[in-house]
Amino acid sequence: MRILVLCYEYPPLGGGGGRVAQSIAVQMAARGHEVRVQTAALGWHSTIEQDHGVAVHRAASGRRAPDTCSVPEMGLYCATSFLPALRHIREWKPDVIHAHFAVPTGALACAVHRLTGVPYVLTAHLGDVPGGVPDQTDTLFKLIAPIARQIWSDAAAATAVSTFVQELAVTAYHRPVVRILNGIDLHDTPPPPAAIRHTRHLVFVGRFNPQKNLPLLINALARLSETNWRATIVGDGPDRATVEALIDQHQLRDRITLPGWQSAAQVAAILNDADILCMPSASEGMPVAAVEALKHGLAIVASDIPGVRDVVEHGVNGYRLRLDDSYAHKLSWLLESDETLQAMKHASWEKARAFDITAIADQYEQVLREAAASHPAANHLPHS
Repeated sequence: MRILVLCYEYPPLGGGGGRVAQSIAVQMAARGHEVRVQTAALGWHSTIEQDHGVAVHRAASGRRAPDTCSVPEMGLYCATSFLPALRHIREWKPDVIHAHFAVPTGALACAVHRLTGVPYVLTAHLGDVPGGVPDQTDTLFKLIAPIARQIWSDAAAATAVSTFVQELAVTAYHRPVVRILNGIDLHDTPPPPAAIRHTRHLVFVGRFNPQKNLPLLINALARLSETNWRATIVGDGPDRATVEALIDQHQLRDRITLPGWQSAAQVAAILNDADILCMPSASEGMPVAAVEALKHGLAIVASDIPGVRDVVEHGVNGYRLRLDDSYAHKLSWLLESDETLQAMKHASWEKARAFDITAIADQYEQVLREAAASHPAANHLPHS
């Protein structure tokens, strides 16, 4: 099977959604499928590279930062990748298109499908559906409602990365949506968590933006009376100045490390040295950082939002909490209780098995095969 992956950001650009696209593309290539990715480049230089058997084509689309992408830059990706996508179809003849992110990538997939007949599968993340991140996308979805309905209607199949995203998509677009959770590679899983150390290591991984709610975390850390903790806050973004100001205000510079963006290997090393993942987000679809934390046996202290319920079982491998004083209270409890922390860390390590990328890739492969089989005539396009 030939699979053309469309995704407006692909590592090293982007965040968790891009890493999901990469992991599935690499898995498909490892199974003998031919995989091409059409994505955006940083700046105005088009490139072609190889990533574990996947041919990654990057269109010059003016993206300015690796970690953030503005709405105009998303539109530029669709515009600059349109002709390359058509060229892939005429010359390479893919059997199916896999479009990550209904917005903006779905618009590109829909346009290409209408011109060529090649079927596409949508994979939706939180910001792709109305109600997912209402503060950021409600106005946008009102403006593009007819286009969004067409994107979802024309898709041969649709998947969602969490139960919450699946429910929102079904409600909004009244069509079947398959839930396929984000997966992780378990072949190099660390051994079960060792005995708890006296100094707890707390970690946050993600963008510094309002959705991630980092000020709540800093304020919660400032309320901890215990001295047996340190924290690493991995990432960067528009809220960095606010985060640094709060750290200085609470005199926590000797406790909190801000290493900026890190490579996947560097993040894995940090998680392997940590005990607790802190996730005070206002909204999440299926947080990749939390799934990766399971593999490394971290207890997870998250906000009580629908998007984390597939990952955090309250009171078993962590806590799902209201965004109030209870967040600091539960962190304090885990600092005090060796027994509870050890039990939660081990429960996370066990739970990681449910997110094995091999089983996740099986599900994607089945959906992609069925979509490709639904439009067999699309694969007989003439060469240019």
